[in-house]
Amino acid sequence: MEIEKIKSIIEAILFAAGRQVNIKELMMALELPKDDLENVIVSMQEDYKNQNRGIEIIKVDDAYQLCTKKELYEYIYPILDKRSKPNLSNASLETLAIIAYNPKITRAEIESIRGVSADACIYKLLEYGLIQEAGKADLPGKPMTYITTNEFLKMFGYTSLNDLPELPRYKLDENQQIVIDDLIENETEIEKNENIEAPEPEREKQEQIENEEK
Repeated sequence: MEIEKIKSIIEAILFAAGRQVNIKELMMALELPKDDLENVIVSMQEDYKNQNRGIEIIKVDDAYQLCTKKELYEYIYPILDKRSKPNLSNASLETLAIIAYNPKITRAEIESIRGVSADACIYKLLEYGLIQEAGKADLPGKPMTYITTNEFLKMFGYTSLNDLPELPRYKLDENQQIVIDDLIENETEIEKNENIEAPEPEREKQEQIENEEK
């Protein structure tokens, strides 16, 4: 089958589905191996980008979806969706980040990290579909655990949780608190290194010695 024909079929499937389509579904529909399909989709992504199209193909885990480009959101939103735009507070963003970096975390563990109640934030994130319940933990009381969803990945432009930025590594004391003195010491050391002047070239040093002798 010609590659252009394959591209048109993939585009038609993704457009008609209106959802994330797993790579296995595409493999069954086109009877092609995974590597070949992924190469074709990468080529399609480049086509959309180079042609300045209003749509793009995004990858979320092992699935693909045909979407409008994020930078065109302001033109599309007023026409297609009259709901109020999702607005996440700093507290909700903090809670979301904690769940993203700690999949299958419980509400009590989230509150232990943040130091305040997380009920309202968790409810809001569930309402927006950015997190979901992930079953009960094997702990006393069998508390519910939470993980982020594919909607979270789509909102922040990640393919998977492996794309999350690496967290800084700080030294903790016996109470699992960041050692502030170490942070200050590290920052001071960095400042010292930044203020170190480059050594003078040997020729300039010799000229300075001769001038002083005169």
